[in-house]
Amino acid sequence: MLRLIALAAGVALGPIFSASAQEAPGDEAVRLKEVSVTSTRTERRLDNIPNTVTVTPRQRIEEEGARDIKDLFRDELDVSVRAAPTRFTAAGAATGRAGNEGINIRGLEGNQVLMLIDGIRVPNSFSFASFSTGRGDFLEVDGLQRVEVLRGPASIQFGSDGLAGAVSFRTMDPADLLKKDQAVGGFVRAGYASVDRSWASTLGLAGRDGRWQGMLLGTFRQGHEVDSHGGNDARNVDRTAPNPVDYRNGYLLGKAMFAVDAENQLGFTVERQRRRQDTEVYSARAKPPLAGTGVLDLDTDDRIERDRVSLEHRFTDVNANWVQRAETRFYWQDAEVRQFSDEDRNTAADRTRDNAYSSKIVGLSTLLESNLTGALNQRVTYGLDWSRAEISAVRDGTVAPFGETFPVKPFPDTTYTLLGAFVQSEIEAGAFSIIPGLRFDQYKLDPSAGGYGGGAVSDLSDRALTPRLGVVWRLMPAFAPYAQWARGFRAPTPDQVNNGFTNAASGYTSVGNPDLKAERANSAEIGFRGEAGGVRYSVAAFDNRYDDFISQQRVGGAGTVLDPTVFQYINLAKARIRGAEVRGEWTISPRWKASAGLAYARGDSETDGRRTPLDTVAPLKAILGVRYDDASWGARAHLTHTAKKDADRIAPADPAPFSPPSSTVLDLGVHWKPLRNLTVYANLDNVFDKRYWRWSDVRGLADTSPVRDAYTAPGRNFRASLRYDF
Repeated sequence: MLRLIALAAGVALGPIFSASAQEAPGDEAVRLKEVSVTSTRTERRLDNIPNTVTVTPRQRIEEEGARDIKDLFRDELDVSVRAAPTRFTAAGAATGRAGNEGINIRGLEGNQVLMLIDGIRVPNSFSFASFSTGRGDFLEVDGLQRVEVLRGPASIQFGSDGLAGAVSFRTMDPADLLKKDQAVGGFVRAGYASVDRSWASTLGLAGRDGRWQGMLLGTFRQGHEVDSHGGNDARNVDRTAPNPVDYRNGYLLGKAMFAVDAENQLGFTVERQRRRQDTEVYSARAKPPLAGTGVLDLDTDDRIERDRVSLEHRFTDVNANWVQRAETRFYWQDAEVRQFSDEDRNTAADRTRDNAYSSKIVGLSTLLESNLTGALNQRVTYGLDWSRAEISAVRDGTVAPFGETFPVKPFPDTTYTLLGAFVQSEIEAGAFSIIPGLRFDQYKLDPSAGGYGGGAVSDLSDRALTPRLGVVWRLMPAFAPYAQWARGFRAPTPDQVNNGFTNAASGYTSVGNPDLKAERANSAEIGFRGEAGGVRYSVAAFDNRYDDFISQQRVGGAGTVLDPTVFQYINLAKARIRGAEVRGEWTISPRWKASAGLAYARGDSETDGRRTPLDTVAPLKAILGVRYDDASWGARAHLTHTAKKDADRIAPADPAPFSPPSSTVLDLGVHWKPLRNLTVYANLDNVFDKRYWRWSDVRGLADTSPVRDAYTAPGRNFRASLRYDF
């Protein structure tokens, strides 16, 4: 492992110190102009921002044949997606029920990471016993044009939820499908992935006529369970082979754009997604001898739906006196997750569960930009964001748990309103870029008692002020230091403020907390980057401190019918995550490139003076890659090494938790253009069929678990696709 780390650092940094500080070759110079719009909500080159942002363009998504966001981020150093195997039950465990649960950035995940589709929030995840919803399956990667990952608090840019960072997904526009001077164009794509025996087909059409542009893109994907190295195919709790799954996902994206004049453009977007997954949960079946409540069969039907409509206005006039650019977006989004379970039991009554979680949101965002000249040249951006979400959930079915009556709401229907105003200045002073910013947010949770039987409901409202200061010093092309300090916050969710649930017969209850405070972040990142002699590199170190983490705790009671145990969400813990990363890319020749990276972090939470390692922090990861690109074909090899997580970096538990051994996995890929408009992509992953585990999927599993193989990553698998552009 040490040799691999040394090699990664050598490829990333070694040529820097021997290269002269001259301009890179033409191809490299063009790529350095790649911009981010997430870091400052304005276009800035990636080498001129005060924090770490990575961009995944459409070309890379195509080359790697990503099926979902887990595939999309698998090569990222400090980003992961948790997706446990489907081993849930009807009324107990939720393992794997949430699918691609969410995105982890530098050790925090779930609702602590802001996810945006064209600037619109992806619905939050939610969990209550076996009812568990994720966030990752609300997206279809075949409709994406680019993805940006911002590390560190994103509250100055977007308000609540970006405690660990933000992930911005941008869907395709008509211009992305049309070639220069083309009136009608588009593409058709078909692909297959052996890892889940899935087929996908996509058709995109676009056209322009005078001042009008429009597009329509549709994709359909169907497949089965994700493969693993689990070999026990018993149809009971001993099973380690994946449970049978059938899924279908349909996606439709439509856009129309009208150029009112040279400065003003109107846009209209419609987006629709329907995903359905049926699972035969063999692992939930009991082994003989069977108790009366022993499970004979469990079948589930899970559905995800998301609809979105948005209207946009864009204004651009570099010669205007006061405002040179303005963007306004009004949007509506309706999303729902529905999970149905049908359980056949031995002699006890058969039962069903029919759970639903929905989020409906309307919002308005506006951003204005003014470029000021004088003693200092600066670009000032300012604007407002407003959103109003209606969030609800219901648990239903037959044969309710002892002491309960269906249907029941785990929290009251809640209106969540967020209003924010921000101002940011990008000051250019010689070799320095100084970027201060300030945002004010006000949030309010307004619950409704209608149909809610969990006790008294509580309103919650509060305010947050989040500053940010970033500096970039372009000392020389080969060495440009930068630093950023930023604050962030995440408002409590409706189910945390009003978590009312009572099972008096079993001696426990949960109550709301009207005094719950937002989780807060205080983050610092310093680093340097540069390019010389065909080498680009960056080195970053970060220290993120978090206060008022929200946790459900026992706050009273004796656990009896007369004096039930009382649980409540409270602000309890604080945490600290710090680490370092190094990334590099070396243009060996116009056709050959090598890349390398290394990321390490450690984190702890602290409660009542007692420190506990944060299990959400991933172990050390290193990558090495080499690729060849020609006009008609290209190939790549990618090596990923993940270290074993030390025992003292895992939260203690009884029984002891499982810590997967280190692993090194090789992936290969090729692309070929046999015709001008036809491209063939092929990938072979885990070339040597390595048996290994991903920490993101396996954490929390006991070391003594007899079904550890069920959590293994896929073995050798391939993906292939064809794309024809017209």
